[in-house]
Amino acid sequence: MDVSGFFRVEATPDFAVYSPSHWVVLGLLLLLIVALFACRGRIRSSVLAVKVIRYGLLGVLVLTEIALNLWYVLAGQWDIKDTLPLELCSVSLLLSIVMLLTGSRLLYQILFFAGIGGALQAWLTPSLDFGYPHFRFFHFFIAHGAIILASLYMTWIEQYRPTWRSIGWAMLFLNVLALAVGTLNVAIDANYMFLRSKPSTPSILDLFGPYPYYLLAEEIIALTMFIVMYALFFWIPEWLRRVTGQPKDRGEAMSD
Repeated sequence: MDVSGFFRVEATPDFAVYSPSHWVVLGLLLLLIVALFACRGRIRSSVLAVKVIRYGLLGVLVLTEIALNLWYVLAGQWDIKDTLPLELCSVSLLLSIVMLLTGSRLLYQILFFAGIGGALQAWLTPSLDFGYPHFRFFHFFIAHGAIILASLYMTWIEQYRPTWRSIGWAMLFLNVLALAVGTLNVAIDANYMFLRSKPSTPSILDLFGPYPYYLLAEEIIALTMFIVMYALFFWIPEWLRRVTGQPKDRGEAMSD
């Protein structure tokens, strides 16, 4: 691979949603999620495996953030209006690092919904200008994948668990973050979190009308997604366990 081409800014391949390269990374993420879930019992029984996965995810999150900012500077792309870590997934990445380091249950309750939900949406409808095999293509999917896997690790390996109330904490977090970022957007004439206009690349927001209507749609989508996530990951499995008389995973922890 031409290293200069891997990092360059001009004459780079465009990203196409649901192109073969996009399907490949979607498949790889799905395989990692299935493997983490299927092997959760074996991983929990091995102190070494737990440490390798926890600190491996931590290392990936830290290194991807460092690499991105180095690329911004070295490629002449750093701009206060575009490259501060103020997008939802950038904030989720930084908070995921703290969560893995400290084991914070409060951060877990927020990140299980806001982190997974935001990163999953980014995987499905990426706002990405650089296609395969550019550095930004790999960075984008590795970083967002690690955000998702970090919260799933805390769920399936550390056995943390959110409650219905956690959805309220996640929604509060999103709105406080949007208020803070929106205020900064006005001050520096930026568009972090797409609070002032929709992304230039195709996204799910294109379905929900112009500003400010798509912002209201985002609220509804987020709340709906969080409820569905809780039902799929916790409420339905718990209901099935009660119906079938199966015991819970040993050591399952509640996050109040």
